[in-house]
Amino acid sequence: MSSEPVPQPRRGDRTRARRGRARRPLTPHTGGASDCEATDMRPRSGLLATSRRTELKRAFFDSAGAGGALFPLGLAFGLLVSQAGLDWWWATIFTAIVYAGSLEFILVGLVVVAAPLSTIALTALVVNVRHVFYALSFPIHRVRSRPARFYSAYALTDEAYAITTGRPGENWTGTRIVGIQLLCQAYWVLGATIGALAGDRLGLHLPGLEFTLTALFVVLAIEAYRARRDMPTAIIALLSGLIALLLSPEHMLPIAMTLLTVGLLARFALRQRRRRGNAADATEHGGTR
Repeated sequence: MSSEPVPQPRRGDRTRARRGRARRPLTPHTGGASDCEATDMRPRSGLLATSRRTELKRAFFDSAGAGGALFPLGLAFGLLVSQAGLDWWWATIFTAIVYAGSLEFILVGLVVVAAPLSTIALTALVVNVRHVFYALSFPIHRVRSRPARFYSAYALTDEAYAITTGRPGENWTGTRIVGIQLLCQAYWVLGATIGALAGDRLGLHLPGLEFTLTALFVVLAIEAYRARRDMPTAIIALLSGLIALLLSPEHMLPIAMTLLTVGLLARFALRQRRRRGNAADATEHGGTR
């Protein structure tokens, strides 16, 4: 049986077929975006995820130094909660909800003696009034999301402020800032919970734990003075502490913080008045010439 040759398409037919394929719409059969758009979106979302992971990794390394101090300090706070006779889960509540560092150490004593709510509120205001000044230079404007910004304002602590403002030339992103704050709180909550559980289950009793926070702030004060040798501020702080100790040793910290705040505000007002006076003198001399 003889086989007939298969007819080959002519050149004109091949050209028209290629043109027909070229004129086909790029809309996929799924009815969504085009294949080109879908191809472009996948790398873009991948880049965003990679960038977010990179910023979180940077936040981890940024907060590692603070975590080395927050975790053992949290252990000490948890043991202090246990030694005060409170259940271990109070340490988790204090560190997760209150999250105010020095105030939490004071709050343990206030809760044990069942202090009035007004006393607790006044103590919290006096001890944490410094955060009002932190907000003036903390880069919260880099945090775009409203829930993230709300958390960033809530989690503004000494450690987060020191990390972000200590390097003003750094390109801080919202993801990196919030990541630092989340990690700092995680170190604090985890350390306090483990310390409270250890004290509750093992019956550990370590005298002198109440001096832990004092020692930490002494070190922070020394490091702050080394970084910026501001002698007037150090003198105001020292005098505030001595005066508060003489007036009322039982309420030394709230009184000292109040005196320090008043002293710093008075110094700021004097400096502003001096600057305005110098500017007026310069303008007057320039006008007479």
